[in-house]
Amino acid sequence: MSEIVMNDVFAKQQRPQKIPVKCKDRNKAIPVFLWSVLFLALASLFYLDINWPKIFSRIPDIGTIFWNLGHYDFSKIDLILTSLLDTICIAVLSLLYSMVLGIFFGMLAARNVFKINALSVFVQSFFSFLRAVPTPIWVLLMLVCLGMGPEAGVAGLCVHTTAFFTKSFAQSFESIPEETLEALETTGTTRVNVFFNAVLPAALSQIVAWCGMRLEVNFSECTILGMVGAGGVGFVISTSLQGYDYGTAGVAITLVFIVAYCIERMFVRIKKRFN
Repeated sequence: MSEIVMNDVFAKQQRPQKIPVKCKDRNKAIPVFLWSVLFLALASLFYLDINWPKIFSRIPDIGTIFWNLGHYDFSKIDLILTSLLDTICIAVLSLLYSMVLGIFFGMLAARNVFKINALSVFVQSFFSFLRAVPTPIWVLLMLVCLGMGPEAGVAGLCVHTTAFFTKSFAQSFESIPEETLEALETTGTTRVNVFFNAVLPAALSQIVAWCGMRLEVNFSECTILGMVGAGGVGFVISTSLQGYDYGTAGVAITLVFIVAYCIERMFVRIKKRFN
C-alpha cells in the first residue's frame, strides 16, 4: 500500500506544474485608463469628422513631394548654412542659460536640499504651470515683446527649457541617498555646501543626460519656431515650401537631419565618459 502511495506522490511530482498567469493584485486602474484612452480616441475621430476619402486620394502626392525634395538645389547653400548656424546658436544658448537656471531652481524644488516643503511645492507648482504652456506660445509672446529675430527664440525656449530642467534636476537631486546628506550635515556643513560638494557632483551624469536630450529637443523646436518668425533654418524651409522651391527645402531638411544625428551621437559619447 505504501508503495502505491509513493508512486502517486512521484507521479504528481513529475506532472508539469501550471504557472499562474493571472495577477491577483493587479492594478484595476490600468484597464480603466486603457478603455478611457480608446473611448477618447474614437470620440476624437467622430468629433473631427476627418475626410478619409480625401486623405487616401492624396497619398500618391506624398511620394511626389518627397521625390521633388530629393532633387537638391544648392544655389542657396550660403543662406541655408547661415540659417542653420543661427538655429544651432539659438538651441545652444537657450540650453546653457536654462541649465544654469534649472540647477538653481532645481535646488529649491528638491525636497532633500533645504527641506522646506512649502518652498519645494511652490517652485514645483510654478514651473509646472510654465511647462504646461507649449514652447511656440512662449516664443509668440516673446515675439510680441522683443520683436522678430533670434532673441525671441532664445527667450521663448529658455522659459520652457528652464521649467523642464527644474523638474528633471530636482528629481536627480532627490535620488541622492539621504544617509550621505545626513552624514555631511553632522559635520556642521551648510546645506548650500552640501549641495555643491555632494548633491551636484553625484547628479552630474544625470544632468549631462538631461542636457543631451534637451539639446536635441531645442534644436528640433528651433527649426519649427523659425517658421513663425524666430529666425533660423525653419524660416528658410517654410519660405521654400511656400514658394514650391522643393530643391532648396530638401537641402535644408537633410542638413537638419544630419545635425540632429550628430548631436545625438555626440552626447552618447559624452555620457559614456561620465559613467
